[in-house]
Amino acid sequence: MNAVLIAQNTFREAIRDRVLAGMVVAGFVLLAFTQIAGPLAMGEGVRLTVDLGLSSITFLGLLVVLLVGTSLVAKEIERRTIFNLLSRPVPRSVYLLGKWAGLSASLWFVAGALGAALWAMLALLGHPGYAAAILEAVYLQGLELTLVTALAVLFSAISTPVLSALYTAGLFLAGQWCDDLREFALKAPGSLRTLLQVVADVLPNLPLFNMRTLAASGEVTSPAHLGLATAYALLYCGCVLALGAAALESRDFR
Repeated sequence: MNAVLIAQNTFREAIRDRVLAGMVVAGFVLLAFTQIAGPLAMGEGVRLTVDLGLSSITFLGLLVVLLVGTSLVAKEIERRTIFNLLSRPVPRSVYLLGKWAGLSASLWFVAGALGAALWAMLALLGHPGYAAAILEAVYLQGLELTLVTALAVLFSAISTPVLSALYTAGLFLAGQWCDDLREFALKAPGSLRTLLQVVADVLPNLPLFNMRTLAASGEVTSPAHLGLATAYALLYCGCVLALGAAALESRDFR
């Protein structure tokens, strides 16, 4: 059994999970709510729809990661199915990679479905020209959720589901503020500046994946931004998964 088969099984389990279905339904409800709140936006109904629609993708995707991703390994241990997998010639790093890829694929599915629903709503409102902006914004959000999933998988390999959820949520919030931390570091003295800069560099640079403001105006980002975000997400996920694989190798399940 290789990483692809593990990813396929994880994807099927995630798609069948009622949590994922509930998040998709909640996303559609939030999109419908934007039309109720539209008259209160004082002529900015389209911007409100796009902003809230894209924000709901990130928020609901994060909930899926916290509810499902942080218990991936723990659930396998509880069901004792991990022993059947690891008794075969399957490296633990391959197992972890497959889990991450399968859950990431399910999150891309959710992001794509909600993004398509958002564009369809805008098209019905007479604004089909937002397609490119929404496509790019959803793509960047998919990269962001993929990165957060890697963090959840790392913590699930070394801790309990509750602590894994807390660690993942904490890093997600800290990553949203890493640009502010860098600005604060520039004003800090001596060794504190170096420490803050190192912390800011280690934290996930999540603002890199945020183009909600551009998308709300119907604008697209540059190819260089998309390429940089893709390379950063792949590199960061690779480092995090390598740490997770090393932790899982040293973990005793008995």
